[in-house]
Parts: sequence; structure tokens; C-alpha cells
Amino acid sequence: MKKKLALVLAAAMMAGALAGCGGGSSSGTESSGTETSQTESASDLRVGVFYYNYADAYISTVRTAMDAELEELGVEYQNFDAQTNQATQTDQINTAITDGYNLLVVNVVENASPDAAQNVVDAAKQQNIPVIFFNRDFDVSVLESYAENCAFVGTDPAEAGHMQGQAIGEYLVANYDTVDLNGDGTISYVMFKGQEGNPEAEYRTQYGVEDANAVLEEAGKPAMAFYDPSNTQKYLVDQTGAWSAQAATDYMNTILGQYNDGNNNMVELVIANNDSMAEGAISALQSVGYNVEGGDKSIPVYGVDALASAVEKIDAGIMTGSVKQDGEAMAATIATLVGNIQSGAALMDNTDQYTLATDDAGETIANKILVPYSLYSAEG
Repeated sequence: MKKKLALVLAAAMMAGALAGCGGGSSSGTESSGTETSQTESASDLRVGVFYYNYADAYISTVRTAMDAELEELGVEYQNFDAQTNQATQTDQINTAITDGYNLLVVNVVENASPDAAQNVVDAAKQQNIPVIFFNRDFDVSVLESYAENCAFVGTDPAEAGHMQGQAIGEYLVANYDTVDLNGDGTISYVMFKGQEGNPEAEYRTQYGVEDANAVLEEAGKPAMAFYDPSNTQKYLVDQTGAWSAQAATDYMNTILGQYNDGNNNMVELVIANNDSMAEGAISALQSVGYNVEGGDKSIPVYGVDALASAVEKIDAGIMTGSVKQDGEAMAATIATLVGNIQSGAALMDNTDQYTLATDDAGETIANKILVPYSLYSAEG
């Protein structure tokens, strides 16, 4: 059963302090992009959960699962939406510290460099506040600077790229002549990248192609060719850094104006860093009669996350495959660490069942938990 956040005066003061935090829809109480929940509990733990962007489809699955986990623990928590703005998130975190939040759970906006995460740690360390980062990885030096009170829950940035690339290569070998629409002996592809500098985006972009080509080479097939030979980067990036469906739709619509059946140079494969971009590309393809359920024209499309909407498309034969990033498992893992803080245990207690990251020398990286990926495709 939920109760009021505090006395009316304190609630009003908090609403004023948090004004301008950013928007976002929620089923809970909202104030300028925050949502608040308290459950009956003897615990005095106050948890601030800071999301880089509510609008991110995968993050939405994490947030839903996280809310349920924190409700189950019976802790007071409040969600914050940075709307992909690091300055906004930094202000939200600093205000939360001032307002007495004593555990920070942070999906940091900027992770191309460790600076933003390090700033969070430096601010929290002054007040001896534990920090649990999740999803958006950064240099391990940040964790090492606050080892007793800081952890990261995420994924191996390279694993999804390797898994996606392997699946693509195997699919192409098994269906080569069907995929090679113009019969020129080479598969042309487009790669949609979510964000520059993000480790997950970098590795998915690299290994989604490299590993597919390795499988093709082993089978005696030529490497794939990026559809536009003038593009030396061999990818198209969402310039907003939001990994958005709209960015992929816009790119794909432009591509199809030049690379199509009529010109006998149709793009033959779509690789995307996440499902939102994969689905955005599918939307554009469907406007020209491709990848329609029950239709006779289709090209393989691969994403990452295995969102419910993507799974439906895969089951319907509209999309080919996705690498599942388990939002529920990530939330449950974070909840284990929150429960440790709630009970007074050490941050990393009760984590023997989880996989810890290792460095290049194979040494375990303390306080860095990895949630495994899995492949979802029509083939199983």
C-alpha cells in the first residue's frame, strides 16, 4: 500500500527543487519528469533511480521491472528521466543527494568517457552514499575509485555483437541465393548504429559485421559489402544518440530512393544495434512492399534486445532475429544489491550466482556483474 511521500510542506519543497528535471509518462505520481513511490516499510532507505531516457524501448522494460522489484522490497524510491541530457541528470543527482536520498541507481547518459560516471561517484562519495550503475558501461576506473560502495550491473559490450554477427553469418550461408536479390554474388547490407562512443554501440557495430564475415569466409563466401561504397565508416548513426526507430526510418527511406528493385541494387540485409532501429528500418521497407507479413518480398533484419514487439515480428516472419538483452534479469540483479544495502549487508553480498566481468588478463573485475545475452530467432 502506498503512502504519501512526506508532509505536504516537504513535498512542496521537493517539487520545487526538482522542477525542470525533464518529462516522461508514468503510471505513478509525477512531478516534472519524476515518478515517486513509497511502500510501507521500516526501512529508511531512499533510492533515486536515474534513467538516461524513458523513451528508450529497452530502458522502458527495465523501468517497469525495476519498479516492481523495488515495490517488492518495500523501499522508498523515485525515478528520474534525463531525456538523454547529461547536464539534466547531473542536476537531478545533485538535488537528490541534497534532499537526502541515500542510494543512487544510475543509468548514466554519457559513457563515451568515464567523466560523467566519475562525477556521480565523487559527489556520492562525499556523503558515503552507495552507487549502483547499470546498462551503460564505462571505464572500470570509476568503480575502482569507490570500490567499497559502487557497483555496475550490465552486459558484456562485445557479447551482443558477437552473437548477432554469428547468427547473421549462419543465416546467410544457409540462405545465400535467396538473400542475394540481384545475383551478383555479394550480400549488400546497411548497419544502423545507436550512438557514437557508446561501448555497446561500438562493439555491436564492429562484431555484427566482422563475425558474420568470418562465418561467410569459412563457408567460402565473399564478405558482405556496405550498400554505399562512398561511406568509409560503413554505418549510419543516430545523430541524437537515442538509438531511435525514427532515425532508422528516415535513413532507410532515403536509401530506398536510390537502392531498390528498379535499380537492381536493393539493400539485401539490415543490421541494427537495437530493435528500435531494426523496427524503424522495417517500417520504411514495408512502405515499398518488403517485410510485410505474408508478403513475397523480404530481406533479413537483425536487432538487439528481443523487445516484445520485435519478438512478434520475428514470429510473424517480418524480422529475422534479435539478441535478447534481459531487462527483467537486469532489474532483479540490481534489486539484489539494493536489498543488501537495505539489510545492512555489504554491497556485493549474495551475488555468488552472478557472472562477474573479467579484464583482458582474465582477472575478475570486482563489483561488475554481467547479465548474459541470448539469441531469439525463428529458428529457435
